[in-house]
Amino acid sequence: MPTASYETLLIETRPEIIETWKQYQTIGQRFGDLLGKGRARTAEETKLMHLLGLLIQDYDRRHAMPPDDSTPADRLQFLLEHSGKTSADLLPVFGQRSHVHEALTGKRAISAPQARKLGQLFHVHPGLFL
Repeated sequence: MPTASYETLLIETRPEIIETWKQYQTIGQRFGDLLGKGRARTAEETKLMHLLGLLIQDYDRRHAMPPDDSTPADRLQFLLEHSGKTSADLLPVFGQRSHVHEALTGKRAISAPQARKLGQLFHVHPGLFL
């Protein structure tokens, strides 16, 4: 059976910068399929696998969380910076600009109800903020 050219594999896979979770899963599945081929993988497939790996790595880097020893304020700042939201988007959670600022700087503790609202806003587990 003739092997597919790199160009054909690119057309079939259509790799692009990953912006959504669905794209991440699709590219991750293709990467996993290629990785699973092991020694049966062609040079062209290996080349594609490396490209997909870079795209996955880029997405992971852009969407990673701060280290485990980070504070709730650090996590909130990180999510705010990487989500495209602004501190104004936090007003419904904290009620006042000064409270938003204090939460972002760690001068104000985040309450459990606020953590639940932040979890919904950022689509993460509320425990990250407690």
